[in-house]
Amino acid sequence: MNCDVVIVGAGPYGLSAAAHLRTIKGLDVHVFGEPMSFWERHMPAGMILRSNWTASQIADPSDELTLEAFRTVSGNHLSHPVPLERFVCYGQWYQRQAVPNLDRRQILRIETNSNCFRLFVKDGEAIHARRVVLAAGIGCFARRPTLFEKIPSELASHTSEHRDLQLFDGKQVLVIGGGQSALESAALLHEKGAEVEVITRSRQIHWLQGWLSKTLHHRSGSLVRKIIYAPTDVGPAGLSQLMARPDLLNCLPRQLRDKLWKRSVRPAGAGWLVPRLRDVPIRLGSSIASAAVHGDRVKVRLDDGTERTIHHVLLGTGYRVDISKYEFLSPKLRESISSYNGYPQLGDGFETSVEGLHILGAPAARSFGPLLQFVSGTRFASRSLLRYMARTHGD
Repeated sequence: MNCDVVIVGAGPYGLSAAAHLRTIKGLDVHVFGEPMSFWERHMPAGMILRSNWTASQIADPSDELTLEAFRTVSGNHLSHPVPLERFVCYGQWYQRQAVPNLDRRQILRIETNSNCFRLFVKDGEAIHARRVVLAAGIGCFARRPTLFEKIPSELASHTSEHRDLQLFDGKQVLVIGGGQSALESAALLHEKGAEVEVITRSRQIHWLQGWLSKTLHHRSGSLVRKIIYAPTDVGPAGLSQLMARPDLLNCLPRQLRDKLWKRSVRPAGAGWLVPRLRDVPIRLGSSIASAAVHGDRVKVRLDDGTERTIHHVLLGTGYRVDISKYEFLSPKLRESISSYNGYPQLGDGFETSVEGLHILGAPAARSFGPLLQFVSGTRFASRSLLRYMARTHGD
């Protein structure tokens, strides 16, 4: 099979890109992937999206496939913040509207030659495409600290490895991390009957929607709120507007951009987690010095010399982008992509140093800012890709 563009991935970025590119007359776009699979299979049941309502929309070219539209057609109440299960249903509905002929087969390998890309599907078919858009997500980037590399997964695992936390009922679980994933997992574990403790290197938990944020959101008036907070919901007051404009952000010196990036996405927990964690001990300013298997449990020693022998360690340690972990890329293709610390260096239209290869989502964050780590970045990414493809189609 031959086509103009292949999109690999059917999460928010892949679906949004497909919806936009299909507005280009004569452009043959083929999309591969299971719709919303990472959200459905690698995030815990009962999770609630941290992003606000406007930042949880998957962008489409006509602004018709919104959460509001989904709520209307489904006839179901959709609460604020949005529950994971409902967001997955929203994404699957979006797919049926925008990409009804989605190809659910898995892409096993991507190669390139002088004038096109060759993609091999799991059933052996070879697909030839002029351009490839990777929207493959972050699943393979889950960060597992070195101390736990030799600990079997039944004793120490990443938060992305669990859909149902009920299996830890009655177990002692040590959660590592101070961000949303770690804190929400700790709350869910506690509610499922586990004995939970949270360990974090941070000396304080940064809670979103604290008193200052609530004051600015609810008491400053709609005009002031719109001025200091962008609907994309990335970054604190004021800085939020800059993070929502990657083209403007890119005008700043690299060192300053990196500093603002770090400030905008530092580990934090949603304010609505506070009452749910009231009975969960959180040890601040601590780190793990060692970890070892101890019978059917794991023994960890903290940097203060105290020890824990527990049933399981749950790693809420986030993700570290490294595109070399995209194993479906041939070795030659991986080596041809210019990168820095695992992040591809991207130009106009999210194109890599390999002509015709584009990468969306979290791997694009170093080139276009932290907005690309969130669903709200689908609007900027898809529109940028659309402009580029419309300009180059037929070249």
